Amino acid sequence: MNIINNFIVFEGCDGAGTTTQLKLLTERFKKIEKIKFSPAFEPTDGYIGRLIRLALKKEFEIKPETLAMLFAADRNEHLYGANGIIELIKQGYFTASDRYALSSLVYQGIECGDELPGLLNWRFPAPELTFFFDIDPKTAIDRMKSRKELEIYEYLEFQEKVREKYHQLIKKYRENGARVEILNGAKPADELSDQVWSMLSTLPIFNV
Repeated sequence: MNIINNFIVFEGCDGAGTTTQLKLLTERFKKIEKIKFSPAFEPTDGYIGRLIRLALKKEFEIKPETLAMLFAADRNEHLYGANGIIELIKQGYFTASDRYALSSLVYQGIECGDELPGLLNWRFPAPELTFFFDIDPKTAIDRMKSRKELEIYEYLEFQEKVREKYHQLIKKYRENGARVEILNGAKPADELSDQVWSMLSTLPIFNV
């Protein structure tokens, strides 16, 4: 498996805190002048990503296979397109993304089987480090009760499948040479942020 250095990813069930951790990490990097940092997220805010978000919000009906292909197309642009991850890294940036290929292998794998998501996503290089925030799906669902509206995957039965699928695929990721750290997503956000920062400090870019 090819690895992209200076690129990390936050993964987890819906409600696991990936978005919160990206925000906290961004705040930390504002205090580090020697490292240029660029946060990112998937789906992106590009044209394809915005279409995906409409589908997730149930604005229109879409076949699971079509959604899987849209996620992969959005990711391809996110990685290789103008101002994408590869270009930013070449410019000396350290990058972090809220979700990446592992999310599609999990979510779309549940929806339409492993074959299509596998063909679309196993070809993408792995990040230097993936953080998986592991959390009981019931706890995650409780966290989401304050949201104004839920997306198509945000219900307990599906999230239970998501957690199980993540653990299956993390094992496969590791066997293929990718580094994945599993953290307790039920811990307070600040405590998790400290753990993330401690692990990041061991990466080569922090010790130049």
